[in-house]
Amino acid sequence: MNIKENVTERFLTYVQISSETKNEKNFADFLLKELTQLGFQVEMDDAGASFGGNCGNIIAYMPGQADEMPIFLSGHMDTVSPGVDIIPEIRDGVVYSKGDTILGGDDKAGIASIITAIESLLSQGKKVGPLELLFTVAEEGGLRGSQYLDPSKLKSKQGFILDSSKHVGEIITKAPGQGHISAKIYGKAAHAGVCPENGISAVSIFTEAIQSMKLLRIDEETTANIGKVSGGTATNIVMPMMTVEAEARSLNLDKLQDQMNHMEACFLNAAKKLGGHVEIEQKILYPSLNVASDAFGVMLAKKAFRSIGIEAETTFTGGGSDANVLNGKGFEVINLGINEQKAHTLDECYAIDDLVIMTLFVESLINEKNNSKHHI
Repeated sequence: MNIKENVTERFLTYVQISSETKNEKNFADFLLKELTQLGFQVEMDDAGASFGGNCGNIIAYMPGQADEMPIFLSGHMDTVSPGVDIIPEIRDGVVYSKGDTILGGDDKAGIASIITAIESLLSQGKKVGPLELLFTVAEEGGLRGSQYLDPSKLKSKQGFILDSSKHVGEIITKAPGQGHISAKIYGKAAHAGVCPENGISAVSIFTEAIQSMKLLRIDEETTANIGKVSGGTATNIVMPMMTVEAEARSLNLDKLQDQMNHMEACFLNAAKKLGGHVEIEQKILYPSLNVASDAFGVMLAKKAFRSIGIEAETTFTGGGSDANVLNGKGFEVINLGINEQKAHTLDECYAIDDLVIMTLFVESLINEKNNSKHHI
């Protein structure tokens, strides 16, 4: 079986194993068996227990020479919903779902390419280790698998994640950190028709707050958004309470914190002005990703792409990934475009040619790493 047939068959098999967020165990068990058969030392951590998942992250290691530097390759095992009983279909070289579920190419395409490449190298008698694999849980559920990863579990410091809708050959080195704000705005109920002047409208406090709040594009590095508001019980009652969910993102951690503090101050000042009060919680969900364009991993990835005829370039994204979290834990990690198409929708699809190219890239990356004579 050639690489195209092998990676296609593996991908089709993977997407038919349901693994929605917090329910990845069946897929994880399948991968553990595959990796053991390939010769990896495998373990599963207990990350899932921290947030109600039914399994943890997979960490697999293939030894090499003791003084050679390992790298790790990574993808996430979970999918969004609806991701149960997926039936894949191939049309004109592209894999789709039947149409009533997502496909699950995000991120089973990345994992399929990684494992197929390793299998191919081993079948050719080529050196693979030292090499580490990290397959995370609950990436779609807030990057929780990587957040609960014990960094001491990994031997590698350099990582490559195959999980982005960017085109093949695009290397993501910059992505914003994200903060979350929850606000409960309290006013005072009153009959809206008989004595509205006796009430304090929570929505009026909200309106006052956002009049002075910087939102959407703040600068070239920073964004902010009010994403969800809810409140009220009836049209004849002055709204006594409402809840607000908001976010801020920035490539610069100081700017991120400043923006969140600004949003909190706007709520507090508005409540004070109108006689209500606000309870606010703010939290940094994950740090920004900022890897130098000449970092070892970037240069190694570019060299690997070049060897298969692709001139790669660095880029940025507005979304977060496991790369953000892992860099925050002290690893140097880049995310690679694998051309995920229409992810998180019923129209999700994935081109077989991209599966093949990324498989060849992983082969090349492992070869280039082992030929670089980079030692610990």
